[in-house]
Amino acid sequence: MSLVNVRELLAFPQGDNSSDTLIGGIHWNLTTLAHWNYTYYSNGTFSNGSLCFLLFKPYTPHLLQNGTFLNSTSCYSPIRPLGRRSEGSLFFACFFFLSIMFTFINLRKHGRLFLPLEKRFRAVGRRWQWYWMLIVAALATVSGITSVDVDRYYLPELPIILTNFFWFLMLPSTMAVVWESVRHWGSWQERQAVDPNPFALRQDDRRSKVEFFLPLAFYLFWWLNFFMIIPRSWSAIQMQRDPDQARLIAEPSATDIRFKAAAFLLLCAWLTIVFSLHHSIKHYKPRNRGLVNRMIGIIRYTPAKFLLTIPLSLIMVGYEAAIAFEFSISPLNYTPNLVAVFIGGWVPIALIVIAYEVSGYLDPNEDRELLRQRRVRGVEADQEMGYTKKPHWWSRLHGDNQQLSVHDAIARNVTEIGGGRATHTNLSNAIEMGNLSKPTPEPEGSENRSNSSTVPEGPEAIRLAANLLFPNNVQNNQTAMTNAPASGRGRDTLEVHGANSRNDTRSGFSDRSDSTNSGVSLGANPQQVRSMLDV
Repeated sequence: MSLVNVRELLAFPQGDNSSDTLIGGIHWNLTTLAHWNYTYYSNGTFSNGSLCFLLFKPYTPHLLQNGTFLNSTSCYSPIRPLGRRSEGSLFFACFFFLSIMFTFINLRKHGRLFLPLEKRFRAVGRRWQWYWMLIVAALATVSGITSVDVDRYYLPELPIILTNFFWFLMLPSTMAVVWESVRHWGSWQERQAVDPNPFALRQDDRRSKVEFFLPLAFYLFWWLNFFMIIPRSWSAIQMQRDPDQARLIAEPSATDIRFKAAAFLLLCAWLTIVFSLHHSIKHYKPRNRGLVNRMIGIIRYTPAKFLLTIPLSLIMVGYEAAIAFEFSISPLNYTPNLVAVFIGGWVPIALIVIAYEVSGYLDPNEDRELLRQRRVRGVEADQEMGYTKKPHWWSRLHGDNQQLSVHDAIARNVTEIGGGRATHTNLSNAIEMGNLSKPTPEPEGSENRSNSSTVPEGPEAIRLAANLLFPNNVQNNQTAMTNAPASGRGRDTLEVHGANSRNDTRSGFSDRSDSTNSGVSLGANPQQVRSMLDV
């Protein structure tokens, strides 16, 4: 970029008389200019320290006797065309603006929940990386857009401050993106380790305490870096209207001790990230013996995105440290080495964003991945037990898929919890196994004693048990044996059996009217109502 804004203090050219000066073919009142303390510079401007006006065409103003300039144009106006700095900044501004769309897609993908919330692993932990990426994209977009006016302004002023203000905010924000991705990767490894067994890892050991203090240490360095750079006077950066002014005012401010300390603090934050990655690999991945095997294991277990983003973040830190010592490659310089500015200050951040966007597209949602791992463990457990799980269509063909009425559903529930035929079956099984317990005798004269709760003993108990197991046939046999005389003559026995046969040939109403045993009603078929006469 040509240094058209380089200026030197010049004496007013001689005019027609002592109160007149001729500049650019136009006569100016020298007395009025001297009264308002205006000076003439070689870049074609009038300035008195507070106001600055352009003198060359087509921006030539008209000076009145009271010192007022009509149709004037300020020296800090965007009148110049776009330069290489503006074009490169606009390219990166558009790139980061488009990345916001992909960041939202990945945020929705990885932030959705398919499992119940866990207090140990909060959902916001997996989203912080994408939140920081949105912040980085917003800061980069604003910095790139405001950098356009750095080239277009005739003399440097506010735009060079704004573009560097947002650019320096972008550096720790990008480091926070790397930190949150590494930290959450360790949390994801822990979640996979404790999912089969929640008690596999303790929550009060040294490992958990280190994981508690690491975020505090990182954000401590992050905030210190922020306070070293942002809360300061930025007005000295715009004092680059001539080489002497840039060398005496802007350069000492851009390379002071605070910028050097900020670069060192950002390096400490980067070291915290490296330590967190090593801590996660050490505790959640298989251990290797030997120094060489450990180094190989660290590289093997480190995700590919970290192998790219961690060195890129180190390049970003190195560039911030370099511009704290060398002003010629600093974006704070009005005429810097643009190759160094874009390669060191913008390309690493853009590559970090690309790496995380691609990995976010390829990586699955963690809840769904956890469900998949659970299904795999279930299949392995079934194979160990020799259990073959039936396909989904099996239940549709062999299951009870009929729609039941309310009455049938209630009857089925009663059968499942006990009642009806199920109760009769359980009681019969208890009788067969001899599990009927004798009730505890109550004291004499007790008012709560009832005959209905007394279990008969001796032959009566055997007869009751037989009626429950074989309600129809046994009752008939018992009736025949009871009515038979002691001699046991055959004619009387045949008569009794004939009577029972005639009773059995009736419609079943005799069982309900003549029987005094509850076993008949338990074992008999349910009553079918055919007309109101049966009711």
